[in-house]
Amino acid sequence: MVGYLVSLGIFTATFALFSLGLSLHWGFTGLINFGHVGFLAVGAYTTVLLSLANVPLVLAVLAGMLLSALLGVIMGFSTLRLREDYLAIVTIGTAEIIRLIALNEEWLTRGARGVYGYPLPLEGWEPQRFWVVGMILVLTGITSLGGWRWWQWLGGMIDLPLRVNQPRRGAGILGAYLLTLVGLEWSVWSLIDQLLAGRGVQVLWLLIALLCWAVGVGLLSLRYVNPRHWRSLRREWLWLWGVNTLVAGLVGMLYRAFVTGLWEFTYKAVLLWLLLVVLGIVFWQLETWVRSPWGRVLKAIREDEEVAKALGKNVFSYKLQSLMLGGAIAGLAGSFYAWQLTFINPDGFISLLTFQAWTIVVLGGAGSNVGVLIGATLFWAYSTLTRFLPLDGGQLDALRVMIIGLLLIILMMWRPQGILGKKEELTLGR
Repeated sequence: MVGYLVSLGIFTATFALFSLGLSLHWGFTGLINFGHVGFLAVGAYTTVLLSLANVPLVLAVLAGMLLSALLGVIMGFSTLRLREDYLAIVTIGTAEIIRLIALNEEWLTRGARGVYGYPLPLEGWEPQRFWVVGMILVLTGITSLGGWRWWQWLGGMIDLPLRVNQPRRGAGILGAYLLTLVGLEWSVWSLIDQLLAGRGVQVLWLLIALLCWAVGVGLLSLRYVNPRHWRSLRREWLWLWGVNTLVAGLVGMLYRAFVTGLWEFTYKAVLLWLLLVVLGIVFWQLETWVRSPWGRVLKAIREDEEVAKALGKNVFSYKLQSLMLGGAIAGLAGSFYAWQLTFINPDGFISLLTFQAWTIVVLGGAGSNVGVLIGATLFWAYSTLTRFLPLDGGQLDALRVMIIGLLLIILMMWRPQGILGKKEELTLGR
């Protein structure tokens, strides 16, 4: 089970990184990109082909990011001075051209046979135990910082009438809240363990999970909600708490599996550690950039580029920078995508990956990097859990697509801005 959850964590973090690039394009700049998988393919193929030619992995990854950014320049110069729909059309075509080049230019990419046997980062490394402990401490620090920021965000999310904060009581409720999440994580872990072992769902663990969720609603309500206004807060509060406990429980399970994998020192756990460090750095830098004057210009372009032009901003240049940076991030995700699979071929870069990234961004919320991380976690949790439905392969695939489509329709009707998005930051269809 540990290995399964570590692999799930790698796919989740890889697609979170991949989707951050798309979020920069659409969520912050308003650029509709339906060919985002092209950047992923360029980054993956460049990294593995250069590493097979004995180029150091760091330089191979940088080259993949550079070529992905160059692809953004090419698409930008050909479309950004035209209407927005031209960009959407060109990105789809460009992604398909890249896939066909990878399929037909066998002298370079080995065609349909694919590329395998390429070097992997930290492969064969056998560190001393104190290095493993250090890696676990770094992971714990990243998780703790993320959890604390999430707690702060949850406290400021609802701007309706709330209870006046009481620091001592708040600390006590935080402790009870964390205990509730531990119970939730433990019970959900047991549920998944039962499914993986083929024993089906045991009602006891399902009831424990529901009980932990209900207790958590009460505890967190005591922390924030003014009882006189509970009726007006009920819908929003249950929505936020439901997302909060689900995400926190999933992260807790992944953290537990990750620490176990690191202690046993499996290669997949080491790769996930490296991926999380890179994801943390990229996320931190993106948050810094989008909150800077540069990011505010991107948002102004998203809202109304004519106003940005009137204020003297070079809109074309800013759009091009967004395409380049988002493409480079997707190219970096392509390197980890190739390392996780240990084999790549053109069939691994179909348009479905782009629309999975769109699902993640729409689910998490437009213009929210934190929302992208949450969207990736929920999407891959859904994709993993639905694999256990007792149906044949073709029926199962069709049902999974139908369910995710239905969920997105409901989300768009109830909360079109996504989980953490804002209605005023929606750009699609303007």
